[in-house]
Amino acid sequence: MFDWFDWFNRNSVVGDYYVEDVDESLLDRISELESRILKLEIENVELNNCLYEFENRIQAQIDNIHPVVYNVKNTNWDQ
Repeated sequence: MFDWFDWFNRNSVVGDYYVEDVDESLLDRISELESRILKLEIENVELNNCLYEFENRIQAQIDNIHPVVYNVKNTNWDQ
């Protein structure tokens, strides 16, 4: 694959500039985007962890609530 990049760089022109002139800015942009992707992946993991923690806390609070007990002794369901 790197051979293809080398061939493309030697044989390509972008506007009035050869790719060699633009190559460093493209590499800078690619490295910037890669760092942003890594940061977003880390934030995504942290967000998922926070959501699981929140879900567990809410579930614990729901489990602590006692269900309502209905008085069903005076019904005539046996008929």
